[in-house]
This record gives sequence, C-alpha cells and structure tokens, in this order.
Amino acid sequence: MSDLPRYEYVKLADAIAADIASDKLPQGAALPGERAMTELYSVSIGTVRRAIVELRRRELVATLPAKGTYVIGAPEAAAGDPDEGKTT
Repeated sequence: MSDLPRYEYVKLADAIAADIASDKLPQGAALPGERAMTELYSVSIGTVRRAIVELRRRELVATLPAKGTYVIGAPEAAAGDPDEGKTT
C-alpha cells in the first residue's frame, strides 16, 4: 500500500502534524489563515481546507468560527503504548 501516491491534502496534513509534533506549532498556537497557507505551501484553498478537516479528524486542531484554527493536541508517538493517553 506504500506504493500508492498520497493525496496533496494528506501530505499537507502530515507536514502540519510534523510541525505540531516538533513543537514548531505548540498547543494553543494558531495556524495561518487559509489564504496564507495556500501561498505558504503552494497549494489550492481546497487542499488547505481538506487538510484542516483531516487534522480535525486526527484531533490535532480545532476550528473556532470567525476566530481561526488552533492546535489542541500532538500526534501520538508511533513507538509508544497504543493505549497511552486514552480514557475509558
């Protein structure tokens, strides 16, 4: 499955997730606006919007209407315990 090409929005979401994991975008930090991200990453606004949806699905960011999108979490470590941080 690794031979399949990845969608641009997934690549963008992965790049932003890496910035969150490296603390380049710490918890509480605001992501740039959609238009700024189109220029920063040289992608379409549709790609930016889908990447933000993907990041929300991963529970890394939250979008507040008329306020922006903010970092709310960090990606779980791949080598860590899969149940770490989960509550039941």
